[in-house]
This record gives sequence, C-alpha cells and structure tokens, in this order.
Amino acid sequence: MNGLTRVPGLLYGGDYNPEQWPEHVWAEDARLMREAGVTMVTVGVFSWARLQTGPDTWDFGWFDRLLDLLHAHGISVDLATATASPPAWLIRAHPGILPVTADGVRLEFGSRQHYCPSSPDYRAAALRLTRTLAERYAHHPALALWHIHNEYGDHVTECFCARSAAHFRTWLTERYGTVDALNHAWGTAFWSQHYTAYEEIEPPRTAPGPVNPTQLLDWRRFCSDALLECHRAEREALRELSPGTPATTNFMSMFKALDYWEWARHEDFVSDDAYPDPADPHAHVNAALNYDLMRSLKGGRPWLLLEQAPSAVSWRPVNVPKRPGLQRLWSLQALARGADGIMYFQWRASRAGAEKYHSAMLPHRGTASRGWRETVRFGTELARLGSVAGATTTADVAVLLDWDSWWALEAEDHPSARMRWRDLLRPWYAALHTRAVTVDFVPPHADPTGYRAVLAPNLHLLRPEDAARITAYVHGGGHFVCGPFSGVVDGHDHIHDGGAPGPLRELLGVSVDEFWPIPDGTTVPLASGARATLWSEWIEPEGPDTEVVDTYASGELTGRPAVTRHRHGSGTAWYTGAHLGDSIATVLGPALRAAGVRPVLDVPEGVEATVRTGEHGSHLFVLNHLDRTTHTPLTGPWATGATDLLTGKAVHDHLDLGPLGAAVLRLPPHPGETGK
Repeated sequence: MNGLTRVPGLLYGGDYNPEQWPEHVWAEDARLMREAGVTMVTVGVFSWARLQTGPDTWDFGWFDRLLDLLHAHGISVDLATATASPPAWLIRAHPGILPVTADGVRLEFGSRQHYCPSSPDYRAAALRLTRTLAERYAHHPALALWHIHNEYGDHVTECFCARSAAHFRTWLTERYGTVDALNHAWGTAFWSQHYTAYEEIEPPRTAPGPVNPTQLLDWRRFCSDALLECHRAEREALRELSPGTPATTNFMSMFKALDYWEWARHEDFVSDDAYPDPADPHAHVNAALNYDLMRSLKGGRPWLLLEQAPSAVSWRPVNVPKRPGLQRLWSLQALARGADGIMYFQWRASRAGAEKYHSAMLPHRGTASRGWRETVRFGTELARLGSVAGATTTADVAVLLDWDSWWALEAEDHPSARMRWRDLLRPWYAALHTRAVTVDFVPPHADPTGYRAVLAPNLHLLRPEDAARITAYVHGGGHFVCGPFSGVVDGHDHIHDGGAPGPLRELLGVSVDEFWPIPDGTTVPLASGARATLWSEWIEPEGPDTEVVDTYASGELTGRPAVTRHRHGSGTAWYTGAHLGDSIATVLGPALRAAGVRPVLDVPEGVEATVRTGEHGSHLFVLNHLDRTTHTPLTGPWATGATDLLTGKAVHDHLDLGPLGAAVLRLPPHPGETGK
C-alpha cells in the first residue's frame, strides 16, 4: 500500500479531461488506461462550466457516467473541486470577482484563475461547488483522493481591488492590533508615512517611488494567507462531508509566492507539479532539489508527483521534447526522492485550447506514437516497484529555508538586486547532489537536532529566537555553514542592532563592516583558487577562536577574510562572506567531512544515488543522467545480495548503466526487522 491513498502500489496516471471529447471516446480511453497500467486519473479540474451551467442549474449526468466507467475498469479517481476557473456566467453576474493589478487594470475572463482571492462572491460560489460535489460523490467507489483547486497562485497571486484592500486591513489589524504597533513595525517615521487609522492603509499599489519594504513584506504574507483561506474553506467542507478521504492541492515546486511550510500543515499529503526543462543540462539537479523540498514539507512522508510532462510542454519560448528514456529516468528520480506516485499532465492530448501542443500520455498520433510506447513501458516497470511504496528517506544534512527571508531578500533598494534566493541555493545544493548526500529542507523555527550538518545559503531575515536555536545546535556539537548577507534584518525587515550577522554574531565570530557587491560579469579570486561572484563583504573576525580559512586574492578586499571558521561549544560554525557559486564545494567538502557526513554511495560524475527504506526493505536508486555508460562500484550489503527490481536480476560488486540508465536495487529486511 502506498503512503497516500487506499489504491494499492505506486500510483500511475494523469489529468483526464473528458469534457474535451465526445462520450464515445471515453470507453477507448478507459480501455487504454488499463493497457498502460494506469491506476488513478485526475478529473474535473476545469469542469466548473460543465458541472454548473447557471446559478441554480447543474449537469452531473455525464460526470456520473464517467466515474462509473472508470470504476468499472478498475481506475480510481482523484476528484478535483473544479474551483480554479470560474465560468463566464458567474463572472458576468459578479464582475467584481475579476482580479485587479497594481496599476488598476482589471483582468478579463478568457484564461484561467481569473478571480480575486478575497472576493466573497468567488469564495461563496467555490465553496458551494465543493460542497455539492462532496455531497454527491463522497461515497462513490471510484473516489480515492480529493484534488482541491489547481496550482494556487500560478497566474494570480495578488489582487489590488477595494475588497482586497479591506481584507488586507483586517489581516493587519489581527496581526498588529494597534496602529501604533503597525507604525513601529513598518518604520513609518521614514518619509512621513505615519498612519493614524487602519482606514488610511491601502495595498502596495504602483507608487511614485519605492514602496515601504515592510508593507511589501506584509503584503506577501497576506497574499499567501488569503489564498490559503480559500483552500482551507474547501478542505473543511470535504472533511465534513467526505471524512476519511485524503485531500491535497498541487504545489509548484519551490514557488516564491506561497509559504509552503504553512500550506503543508493543512495538506493530508504533499503533491507537486514539476516541469524540468529538457534543454537544461542541469535540470535534473534542480528537480532533485524540488523533490527533496516536497518530501521535507511533511517531515519526510511520501508525496505525490501529480503533474509532469510526458515530453514537451507548450508554454516555454522553445519547447524541447524529452528524448527517449528521459521521462522514465526523471520519473524514477521522483520516486527515488520520496514520491509514491507518478502522474502526468495529461492523459489524452488536447485538440483545442492553449495547451493543444502540450504532450500527453496518449499523444495526437495515438497508440502508434513513441510517447504511447513509453507510457505503456513505464507503467509495466512501475508495477515492479510496489515494494517502494510507503518507504522513507533519511538525511544527515538540513538546508534552512524560510519564505519570510526569501521575500525580504528579494525586496527593492538592496545593495545588489542580484542576490536571489534560488540562485544562491543552487550551487550549494549541486555540491551535495554531486556527492550523493541526501538533504532535507527545514524551516529555521524547527529543531535541527539530529542532523550532522545544517546549511544556510542565505538567512537574510532572521529572528533572534531562530538564531538562538541554531546557536544551541552548534553549541551541542552541530556543524553549521552560513552564506553571505545573512542575519541582516529582523521579522519586521529592520536592520539588527550592530548590523550583520545580527543574532549570529557570537556564533559565527565575525562582524560585517560593509557589504561589497561584485559588479556584473566580474569575479574575484580567493587565495584557495575559489572565485567569488555577485557578492562579497568586508568582514572582521571577532575573538581569538575565529579562524580565517580563505582570503580575497585581489581587488579592494585583498588579504581580507572571505571564509571563516569558529568553534562554539562542542560544534563549529563556518561563514562565507562571498557568494562562491560552484566554488562553494571547497567550503562544504571539509565542513561535511568534519561533521561525519557520508554519501549514500560513491558515484561517478552524472550519477545520482538515494535510498528509501520501508517495511519491504531498503531500495537503492542509481540513476545515470549522462549520455554515456557509467560504472558505479557497489559497497557494503549492496555489493553482495541486492536485486534490481527493474530487471529482476541479482547485482554484485558494481553497476554498469547505459545512457539515461537506471537501477532500483532492493535488500529485503533482515528476519524480525520491519526495514524502517
């Protein structure tokens, strides 16, 4: 049984949009789904206009027949609440539903997600639809999962209409209580921005110059919360009317607009839509990063890859297809990093609409196509991997991620606009991925005890209580590596007393005297041979226990510290005052060795390795992302008694994988052990 639904084994399927097709096609679809090994499909995502044709008129007959047909063919249903795209009749009856931009432009009907998250008319209609669907289908035998909305925030993350403004003021009142408290938090003594009443406050619409940065930060928080209110209303209705059936909404990987730590608390399990670019040679590294986040959001529990492209997407400037074998490899990568199901957008390729060029499990050419052959082949392979379902992953390294800090880091009027969270994170993660070191993401308010090393590529916004938690971790023997421009501001986006690194100063043993951004196209060499790009700092070591590990070798900071190491209690804290790009490996390597972090497997370049362990034993995934054959030595029990579940063959000593090849090795649990 997978760790997500009552459907046995690993889930396999995709978005199914039968309303786009004559009803006689549905029977063929159901038959082909069985042939491909599909176990679950998502239905109803964009069916609102077909299900509710007017304020009080409904058409469920076709949907009843669809669910009955799927159930008769042994296919379970991920049933969407259909609330992501309000129908035209609703918009014309309530034009205030349409969202308004910061410039005052009201967006029109004709795409999707055309609604203001704060609109009471939208919320009431969406909740009514959700309740009606739950009342009708809660006990349908095909129902395995509820799919709330679709990709919250994909097109509209904010609305600046009068209703949103009123909602924002209510949110601020609940957050701050008095206007005096808000004035302090927002620093309104600057530029004569003082408020005397909440009624004077508006959203951060387009203004003559820079907008108050704390107002912008609170607006980001509010927008995430406003969409979450919509989600929670639907979730509570489903919990009331369809108890026992899990519900999820599809996240969009590491998405800036929504605080997924908070959102994940309200999910039964996490699901993700992932669209790595086949034209990007590093796409698999970014995908691994996102999948590790999805696994981490619910504390390591299995998650669901709810959407991916079987081949090309339709929305990039150039939509490169996946070469043969790539969708198989990338699907196995999601399983390797904790997914208990592989789903796609979409089942049958559309003939009309904005996504008619998007690939599908059943392409336009039908069963004669390469894509269909890969769909069937992977369905067969996935069925062999049922013992993976429910298995979990253990990580020795944690990476700190905080949406508040992300939002504050990328605000305007900073020393450099080039300091972007994902750009800072990627080289740190890539260095770990190359070493086959498994990573969890954790929020800074979590207890890091239990991890051998904790990494913070950037913590621009850092609350004193979170800094105290990190400090206690290091004092107790932990190893901490901190990147530049960290510990700069507090939760109100105010500079910490004494400047950076603020509440981390004692732990890191340094002070930042001045930020020294590096101009575009320029790099600065370090004495070790590493090179800094984007950012550097004039830092001053504080105390005899701070060791200078590396210095700048040229430029205005020549001879000054770039990397430091400081003993604190029983542990060690490293600080990099520069963005080192790929050179960060020269810091992380010795830091991880000192922490006792070991790779899952010593792998050659381009090969990825992870382990999932559960009641059916341990599973080692080895994935070759190169276009050439690789040789990977096996060690420990993997070298003597493992079986490759993809081939059924025993494996000894080493693995030779062809281009884009993969192996899933299984070791059964020892007698009397569960494998967990």
